[in-house]
Amino acid sequence: MIEHEAHRVDPATARYWDDLYQQRDRVWSGRVNAVLAEVVDPLGPGTALDLGCGEGGDAIWLAGRGWRVTAVDVSTTALDRLTAEATRAGVASRITVARHDLTRTFPAGRYDLVSAQFLQSPLELSRQAVLRNAARAVTAGGRLLVVEHGAPPPWARESHPHAHFASPEEILAALDLDADGWHTERLEAYHRTGTGPDGETGTLVDHVVLVRRD
Repeated sequence: MIEHEAHRVDPATARYWDDLYQQRDRVWSGRVNAVLAEVVDPLGPGTALDLGCGEGGDAIWLAGRGWRVTAVDVSTTALDRLTAEATRAGVASRITVARHDLTRTFPAGRYDLVSAQFLQSPLELSRQAVLRNAARAVTAGGRLLVVEHGAPPPWARESHPHAHFASPEEILAALDLDADGWHTERLEAYHRTGTGPDGETGTLVDHVVLVRRD
């Protein structure tokens, strides 16, 4: 059975994300993120923290491979969908669902893998503080994986001239890691094919940082 944990959240933030998820029966594909799958494939199972887990595609995939996952999001709608899908997939016993507003609280504990997939928000979010907390949550020998959008999707209808997409090097620098205590395993732009809201396809650019704590 999935254990639910709830922590204090900003009502406006929670409402924004719940409204987004309630617009459709499913917002995301339900498939694991490609870079996460590549990183995890050669590893044995351990403990994982999935930040901004959404409807649970990554968390359920990890649990299906024997990982014990703490899945964190601010949206109760998203977490309810994760719970239902994990139960259908038979992996509910390996997932702990925790509701956090990461601008206010952060999950306790240390993990073999901390995954921060696309923690980019139109709302106020101190990404630097969140990512530094994520690094502190990695146990010795564990990894932090950060994947962010590197450019607008080709089907974007609105121009955002002031939007800044941090480079992999900028993301790594913002983590402010002790060079003697961490090893950088991946620092790159990753290209993949994606599908837009109207079925159009195009190349998406993701910026990837993978570091291992010594």
